[in-house]
Amino acid sequence: MLGRTTLDTSTSSSSLLNSIENNIKGEVNDVIAGVAKALNIHDFYSAHLLNYCEGYFTPGPLSNKTVDPDKNVTQCSNRTALFHFDPTAAIQKELKPGISLADLRWPSAIKDAVHTVEIASKAMFVLYCVGAAATGLALAGAFLGVLSDGRAAPLINNALASLALLALGIASAIASVIMSKVVHEVNKHGNDVGISASKGKTFLGMTWAATILMAIAAVAWIYEFVAHRRRQTSYVFEGKKGRY
Repeated sequence: MLGRTTLDTSTSSSSLLNSIENNIKGEVNDVIAGVAKALNIHDFYSAHLLNYCEGYFTPGPLSNKTVDPDKNVTQCSNRTALFHFDPTAAIQKELKPGISLADLRWPSAIKDAVHTVEIASKAMFVLYCVGAAATGLALAGAFLGVLSDGRAAPLINNALASLALLALGIASAIASVIMSKVVHEVNKHGNDVGISASKGKTFLGMTWAATILMAIAAVAWIYEFVAHRRRQTSYVFEGKKGRY
């Protein structure tokens, strides 16, 4: 009975500690939500290639033993070509009158990181446009290449696939490097004012997957070109052999 009582006490203590932890996190969530509401800013801002979205975490910014916060997007900006996300301008616009980023001790290093993002975003937009156009032409060329039996089709399709590969590869590399640098700078200098950043893993996965697919397509068309030449050589040899 003593051992059983001790075991029950341990379970009860563990439940009590979990309950206390959840209560504390719940109170912290309420405080964070209250501060954000007082400043009139959102919990998160999600940057994309053409726009950005903002919203709140539900049920709160912090997770507990049973519930992880979900992103509740409340608004997105209009999609714009050559867009770049400027968190300084976005947050300053939402702050209540009389409150400035200087009052919040907004790090100047984040402004420098934003300038880097502006240049990189414009370059990425152009490269993704080139990559998308070349990919579309490569898909159309692949359909025509299946129907034709000439050597020109594999060469043209390889050129289109290689162009798409080059554009998407450079854009993906820029995105990876810039994301790492910006996330590092924001987390390094923004920790004191409660600002953090994280990489868009889904976007990086998609852009590198597209790059890898175009690399496979380029190699496949090279293989098709070599195989076509071998078939032609075999036909010529058999034809000459038949004459003798």
